[in-house]
Amino acid sequence: NAFQFCHTLGEFLAQLAAECGVDMRLVGDSLGMCVMGYPNTVPVTMEDCIHHCKMVRRGAPETFVVGDMPFLSIQTSDRDALINAGRFMQEAFCDAVKIEADAALAPVAEKMVHAGIPVMGHIGLQPQHVVTAGGYKVPGRTPEDAQRILNDAKALEQAGVFAIVLECVPAALAEEITKSVSVPTIGIGAGAGCDGQVQVVYDILGLFPGVLPRHAKKYADLSCQITEAMSAYAREVREGSFPEKEHSF
Repeated sequence: NAFQFCHTLGEFLAQLAAECGVDMRLVGDSLGMCVMGYPNTVPVTMEDCIHHCKMVRRGAPETFVVGDMPFLSIQTSDRDALINAGRFMQEAFCDAVKIEADAALAPVAEKMVHAGIPVMGHIGLQPQHVVTAGGYKVPGRTPEDAQRILNDAKALEQAGVFAIVLECVPAALAEEITKSVSVPTIGIGAGAGCDGQVQVVYDILGLFPGVLPRHAKKYADLSCQITEAMSAYAREVREGSFPEKEHSF
């Protein structure tokens, strides 16, 4: 199965993804970095996420859309978690929500599921914890940390999540988790042993020049094509060769 992040250009990219056979649209809070220019996902708000989910839903009305619950949208209280998750369903017409959660937050996930909200878990590297974690560090490298992540997966499975994202988890551990839980696992930088994969659409399209995350593969180099197109447009305008008669009324 193939999954994909969609943010701005939401309607168009979501429509193309549906036409190309991508199974699911996950509107991630990484929109803060890819679209809004933030250094990490922490500043992203509920309004930001719902706005982008609406665009993706308009572009892919018949496909499964998951809204990513941003920083502090579930941790303050069970009531806040339910209300915020419900907003994704009622305002953005999402089919499910995703939460960065460990075993300690599994009861919150269970309450959401009990309320009728499909929940996708997210364990391993959790970008919303980048400040307290001291940066983006690969988890699960020690036996103790690996066991903790496995326990997180089992706790979320018990809570009723329908799938679990494994981010930057060592491949062997990700495969072990996949075999240990009954729900599908979706990997990002977690090896080929997961049941599905997710990538940021901007990475696979090559929309940004510079360093590509290790977990990503660039299937196109649109940043170069965009640069060439915009440079040609500016040159032709300055030369007076655009617009031509066929471009005028």
